[in-house]
Amino acid sequence: MTARASSLLSLQAARAILGVAPGADERELRAAYREAAKRAHPDRPGGDAALFRDVLAAYRLLQEQPERPIHFPPAVAEPARVQQATLKIDAAMAFAGGGLELTVDARRLRLTLPAGLREGDKVRVEDVVFRVVVQVQPDALVRGDDLWLTARLGARTLAEGGRIEAATALGPRLVWISTKAAARGLVRLPGQGLPARGPHRQGDLFLRLEAVGDETESAARSQLRRFAAAWAA
Repeated sequence: MTARASSLLSLQAARAILGVAPGADERELRAAYREAAKRAHPDRPGGDAALFRDVLAAYRLLQEQPERPIHFPPAVAEPARVQQATLKIDAAMAFAGGGLELTVDARRLRLTLPAGLREGDKVRVEDVVFRVVVQVQPDALVRGDDLWLTARLGARTLAEGGRIEAATALGPRLVWISTKAAARGLVRLPGQGLPARGPHRQGDLFLRLEAVGDETESAARSQLRRFAAAWAA
């Protein structure tokens, strides 16, 4: 509220803002101010910066009436200015969390990020609120609660299927590849996506299977071939 707007505040309006009756003594006025300022403080849920300023103006106006001495209002911290910034992370950081150091306005801030961050989540460090942006990568991306990774397998391994440890951008993943999954080029692993956090559910992991070139004969196939040759002899 500007100085001009404060001067236009009537005594009746000031008493209504603080919830006091005409003739309220200093103790009543001070108690009413503290309670109104606490409710309106912008840093509290449901707070309102404009109402907070009106509460302060109302208190000062009622204090300045001739029938009562002038006192400074009791200390109520003005709301701190919060700076907004963007925090870009990759899928690995969204999945597992970790530590980061960032420079904001020549200040060095150290962040410890929790596991399971999603696009649009907010992280506050001191007076800076970071909005999370999860960057898209060729072999690892986040879609909502789910994690999508690419696993490149030798053509023979993919064709044989079975229980396979697949290398991904976020480390190896043990997966069972059925004939149907190999044909579709996709395996879903329920509950292995982003971990549950706050209102977010536990996500799923989707492995995109890509066949790459020829490879040497697998150990399983080699053993089977030797067994068949020995049996035939």
